[in-house]
Amino acid sequence: MLKIYNTLTKQKEEFVPLNPPIVKMYMCGPTVYDYFHIGNARSFIMSDIIRRYLEYKGYKVTFVMNITDIDDKIIKKSIEENKTAKDVSEFYIKEFFRDIENLKIKKADTYPKATEFMKEMIEMIKKLEQKGIAYNVNGNVFYDVSKFTEYGKLSGKNISELEAGSRVEINEEKKHPLDFALWKKAKEGEPYWDSPWSKGRPGWHIECSAMSCSLLGHSFDIHAGGNDLIFPHHENEIAQSEAANNKPFVKYWIHFGFLNINEEKMSKSLGNFFTARDILKQYSAEAIRLFFSQAHYRGPLNFSEDLIKAAEKGTEKIKNSYDRIIEELNRKKFSQNEINFNFNLWYEKFEQAMDDDFNTSNAIALIFDFAREINKVIDDDNFNEQFLINAKSFFDTVVEGVFGLIKSDLDLSSSSLEEKLLEILIKIRNQAKNEKNYALSDKIRDELNKIGIILQDSKSGTTYKKLKK
Repeated sequence: MLKIYNTLTKQKEEFVPLNPPIVKMYMCGPTVYDYFHIGNARSFIMSDIIRRYLEYKGYKVTFVMNITDIDDKIIKKSIEENKTAKDVSEFYIKEFFRDIENLKIKKADTYPKATEFMKEMIEMIKKLEQKGIAYNVNGNVFYDVSKFTEYGKLSGKNISELEAGSRVEINEEKKHPLDFALWKKAKEGEPYWDSPWSKGRPGWHIECSAMSCSLLGHSFDIHAGGNDLIFPHHENEIAQSEAANNKPFVKYWIHFGFLNINEEKMSKSLGNFFTARDILKQYSAEAIRLFFSQAHYRGPLNFSEDLIKAAEKGTEKIKNSYDRIIEELNRKKFSQNEINFNFNLWYEKFEQAMDDDFNTSNAIALIFDFAREINKVIDDDNFNEQFLINAKSFFDTVVEGVFGLIKSDLDLSSSSLEEKLLEILIKIRNQAKNEKNYALSDKIRDELNKIGIILQDSKSGTTYKKLKK
């Protein structure tokens, strides 16, 4: 029986989907103004493992991850780079997909973009306004927190204490300090959409409410995200959605713990800020996934070079055990003896660990024990073909299927392989130019042009860009 710690009730609860075997799950995705960092990667990978385990259990998971493609940070970046907000978001959306592919994260069923759901957001705000819960001040629309009596039920925060503490920025247009923006009137030069209140754009919180309710219904099973989103983002989502739709919003709330770097909070000012892409240049996706899986998803986690190196060695042990199984299957020399190895017991132990609020730490320890026992049997050279088939099946369904820990012999995704091949061609071309073999260098450039890859030479070296097909 699967039990999940529910942030809403502050306790572990038996998991009972609203409409079994269907499970509807929403994960807060990236705000696309930069490459996502290693802390985000923890949330993305752990939600991926939870989703995979639910599928392993036989549930049909509809998994939605939103993309915030209009936001103050995106607008700020567009001004800094003298680009449109759309150009900034489209670039980082593409890079986001590249990075999650390289981290072996399964694609969501849907990636809704905020800019594609303006109609739904405006309709939800209009509902709240009609109910007297939202109010318009000079084209800016705010949610009146005092009208939602259960505000604070997710975070456990007390409204009067928050107001007294003055933790939220002061805005003279608001009735109360905790009221939050549903619609923002555009400033000069900012992107905007037409609305009944002003030319402007939605607040961040209404985006997730509108997208999740539109795609998964007014009530759905699981909403996941980082601990930092509990307040105010998820608290505000509940207030908006339940006030607008008069239904419970989400049944189970799952939140992922913070990631520290060498025992310190990750910060650009401290020089310990790493993107997922930075880490992937040095370590495999499997090592990163193993590192995250060795700790419980709700607790804090410390990231250090020693720990990630140890995880890399751990993935090598797993891969070596898996490779031995494949080699023995290919060798086709088996004993006909019956092997007393209870595979069902290993599956049961694995499920016991994961059914206890997705205790990946215990499940990973079990996987290493399993690999060690498999190696012992193979060392004794007394096994039949069925033993190898069963062992391979456990690796395929659990170790790779749920955790994504088995390294491919070709440890490159299609996108990174393309990058490597282009780097090789550029090196060959540069060498040809140095040797004054202009016929070859021109041929490489021209052939790449034909497939939409344009080389750009400068004093600092050769780069490339891809033309849209």
